[in-house]
Order: sequence, then structure tokens, then C-alpha cells
Amino acid sequence: MSKNNTAFVFPGQGSQSLGMLADLSVNFSTIKETFDEASNELGRDLWAIAQEGPLDVINQTQNTQPIVLVASVALWRLINNEISLEPVVLAGHSLGEYTALVCAKSLAFLDAVKLVEQRATFMQQAVPVGEGAMAAILGLDVDKLVSICGAAANNEVVSAVNFNAPGQVVIAGNSTAVNRAIEMAKAEGAKRALLLPVSVPSHCELMLPAANKLESTLKVIEINPPANAIVHNTDVSVHGDELSIKQALVKQLHTPVRWTETIEAFSKFDVTSVIECGPGKVLTGLNKRIDKTLDLYSMGDERSLTKTLEGLS
Repeated sequence: MSKNNTAFVFPGQGSQSLGMLADLSVNFSTIKETFDEASNELGRDLWAIAQEGPLDVINQTQNTQPIVLVASVALWRLINNEISLEPVVLAGHSLGEYTALVCAKSLAFLDAVKLVEQRATFMQQAVPVGEGAMAAILGLDVDKLVSICGAAANNEVVSAVNFNAPGQVVIAGNSTAVNRAIEMAKAEGAKRALLLPVSVPSHCELMLPAANKLESTLKVIEINPPANAIVHNTDVSVHGDELSIKQALVKQLHTPVRWTETIEAFSKFDVTSVIECGPGKVLTGLNKRIDKTLDLYSMGDERSLTKTLEGLS
């Protein structure tokens, strides 16, 4: 792995799991220290939730978003304590974009912790539990799926919102419309079409009220020019000033995550290796499907961290 051609990517919701980072916390005090810092800010024990749950508590959006961000920042601090590193580009999937901003010294860590908790609250307020849904559609042409969403909407909302990898797209919207789209996708030959265990239909137009609240909240948040280039979800572009970064974060809430294009854009930076910095290996699996020429690493447990550090040394 060439240090000079390395990118870091940060996961979003869906990467959390009970007991995550437990093995790493035994030998690396940075993990628990980072969680303690965030817990003190929010007034609840995020580490206890991450380790003990129960599962329905860790999966509540208002807990999931700060926990995944904190876990990813903890791992970023850990690896930077172990080795001198200067990635050529960063990116984050949805929530992970806030982590990227923290790691690029653009957004203060505790500001980000509070901000993503507020973001989660705004999202849940926009669509009451049970009224929105998301579903993963596998093995269907993108244009066909977009057409299906149009036909399934029936005066409601359902649209393609996460272009995660070739043949893997997530749709979101009103629950009834999403269920109609699932049945139509199956009828059109989708390999799998299944509801996701989420309480919020992210990245569709139902999130516009949340985006408006986020825009107001961001007005009092300081964002500095990032120390590293960050490819943003909503437009697959790099932004270097406060206003355009805030605009990208607001727009991201109600527009699709263009992850496939984001990884493809890494070629402009001559990236040869991509490290997933966060719990789990969700993005590593997607990235493998997007670009098979990349060397892919993760660091969510002791075994994968050891492999990554060996590759970087």
C-alpha cells in the first residue's frame, strides 16, 4: 500500500453493532477516551449503549448517528497515533461525511457530535415512525428501478436514494409506496428486494423539512477549509469553503448518496488503496464491487487493524 495514494472512507448508519470496537478498546485507550468525550457532551453513556444495547436502543437514529461518528473518529485517532499518514482524499457515506469533515479538521469533533444528534432528531420529526421506509434492491438496472419508483409512487414519495454499487440501490419514501416498489421490482426480476431496519426514509424529498431545520442549525456552526480533499455525496465534488460545504450537507439530506460515482472519482487523485475507517466492513464490500483494482482495507477490529497497519508500514 502506498501512503501517498491512500483514501479514507467513513461509514454511515447500518455499520453499528453491539460490542463494536470492544477488542480494540482493550489495547488502545483512545477508543474509550473518544467515547467518553462525546458522552460527556451529550449527557449519556454512548460506550455503554454501543456495548450493551439493547439492540433497539443502539438502532434508534438519535443514538446510531453519534455512535457511528464517534467510533469512526476514535479509529482515525488511533491509526494516526500509530503511523504518520496523509491521505490524498476522504469521503463519507451519508452520516460519514460529517466524520470526514472532523478528520479533515474542518468541523470540531464535539460540534459534530451535537450536530449529528440534532440531524437525527430532525429526520425522525420529519417522518413519524412507521410512515417511512427504505429498501435495498439488488440486481436490477438503475434506469428500470427509477422507472419503477415513478410508477409505484401513486401520489406518494418513493425514489432511488443510495447508489451504493453496481446492482445495489436503496430506495426510500412513504412505507406504502416503498412496498409497492418492492413488489414491482421483484416482478421485474430483481434478485432481492427487502426492507431495511430503519425508522427514517433518508435522502428523499420527505426529508426536506429536516433539511430546512439543519440549514438553520448550521448557521451557528463553524466550518473551516478541510485539510484534506473531501468528495461530497450529493454532487461528487470537492468543496473548500464554509458556505458550499454547508450547502452540500443540507442538500445531502434530501438527495441521493452517489457512492458509486464517489469511489470512481478517486481515480482523479490516483488513489490505489482505500481504508474504511469505522465499525464494520460495509463500505469495503461496496468498494470491491465498484473498482476491483483498488487495494481495500478496514480497521473495525483488531485483526483488520493489524492487517491495515502492516500494509501501511
